[in-house]
Amino acid sequence: MPKQPTLRQFQDRFPTEESCLEHLKIVRFGERHDCEACGVEAKFYRVKKRRSYACEHCGHQVYPTAGTPFHRTRTSLRDWFYVMFLFCSTRNGVAAKEVERQIGVTYKTAWRMCHEIRKYMAMVDGDDPVGGEGSEVEIDETFIGGKSRTGRQGPNLANKIVVLGMVERGGNLITRVVPNQRRATLLPQIEAAVRKGTLIHTDHLHSYRVLGELGYKHERVNHNAGQYVSSTGSHVQSIEGFWSQLKRGINGTHIHVSAKHLPKYLGEFEFRHNRRHRPETMIDELMLAFPR
Repeated sequence: MPKQPTLRQFQDRFPTEESCLEHLKIVRFGERHDCEACGVEAKFYRVKKRRSYACEHCGHQVYPTAGTPFHRTRTSLRDWFYVMFLFCSTRNGVAAKEVERQIGVTYKTAWRMCHEIRKYMAMVDGDDPVGGEGSEVEIDETFIGGKSRTGRQGPNLANKIVVLGMVERGGNLITRVVPNQRRATLLPQIEAAVRKGTLIHTDHLHSYRVLGELGYKHERVNHNAGQYVSSTGSHVQSIEGFWSQLKRGINGTHIHVSAKHLPKYLGEFEFRHNRRHRPETMIDELMLAFPR
């Protein structure tokens, strides 16, 4: 099975600031492209002391970092690329404090870098529906965060965040932050993310009972009765495994994640989970997906 590139291989690929900027330019514009100003196909040459390239005919400049996570930042592209490498080479995520220590920036800069990269990972991952005829999808919800009045993690669900997860067996995962577990909340999310005709596996939450009436096949496993695999083989262990990974990452690496920023962390963990069978492509998918 192909492996992720090593740090040495990554550093050989992007040894200098110039090599990082040149990579951005080629990915976004190619070696030659039509100049927006003069309309002539041209080669663009590097402009000294700027992160830009100028048209060989009219001098019009393009900025490869514009519209990317690196726009309007004084942090070196090498540092940005290295942090992206860290995000792709870990299972439990990267804390801003760790980025601060490794590249020598302020905590505020490290925090912003991490959040911009998480947003970018979620954008690259996309939101294509899962399932379809002949496919099986597991659906479950979990609670993230929340503390009791004493400050300890407690059973009170009032201040916890509800996350809905839908994972195709052997395939991709989709997560959504939702306000509650009610039927009116969950069903529209499921219908938007899971194709009709899919065999759906859930637990016995009342909100899922009508899935069979919405164009899906539906089987349930009764956790309240101590059942983890039903007599028909139904289970939700794949999605529960993802919840375990997510909570280890949040509790062990990030300690706490607010409701405001949780969707970005979910996007990061989704990106890695959906490429678990092809880890060698993670960094390349990020490095080659910058918008034109």
